[in-house]
Amino acid sequence: MIEGDVLIDGSNQSPLTLLLAHGAGAAMDSSFMESMAFGLSAHGWRVIRFEFPYMAKRRLTGRQCPPDRFELLARHWSEQVDAFSQSGPVVVGGKSMGGRIASVCADQWFEAKQVLGCICLGYPFHPLGKPQQLRVEHFKQMRTPTLIVQGERDPMGRRDLVETLSLSDAVEVSWMPDGDHSFKPRKASGRTEAMNRSVAIDAAHQHMLRLLQS
Repeated sequence: MIEGDVLIDGSNQSPLTLLLAHGAGAAMDSSFMESMAFGLSAHGWRVIRFEFPYMAKRRLTGRQCPPDRFELLARHWSEQVDAFSQSGPVVVGGKSMGGRIASVCADQWFEAKQVLGCICLGYPFHPLGKPQQLRVEHFKQMRTPTLIVQGERDPMGRRDLVETLSLSDAVEVSWMPDGDHSFKPRKASGRTEAMNRSVAIDAAHQHMLRLLQS
């Protein structure tokens, strides 16, 4: 359902709402975002997708433009949290960049009792081709219960790299077998993209169940 500038899947009676932000290059109605939203709403959760200002501008003009600066992205994220956390428990998360911004800001929302947790779908641990430029400082002291769903061969955070990092006990990583940045495996693996997306949906579902029970 489209409501204002957001897409809503699931019932308003859901015990928890997942606010889900898109990645840097694909909008809130991309195949990946739709599969996550549809899959989680089928488990009984309400999922609200929104777009950052630069992506909304792309939709209006049809012209490509780069993501907004971090401060503007974070401010827009906070506006969504302020708006939707008033009506019930909220978890924040997103694909790649959307999840990264949510995770950096999560502790301030968690301490303010606005959110219960965070979910990152394909976290960009480093820029493409630059594994030395890690984006993990906030994860070392993270207090917000956080799930990172990551492809084992994600070019922005492969399993063999991520497993060497010292992350907070509040951070859990769920690995998608042979998956890339969008969890797509190679044919030789014997798995399919749909299989891995299903595993990712279940991991997020279980995480949200644990958050409600804690």
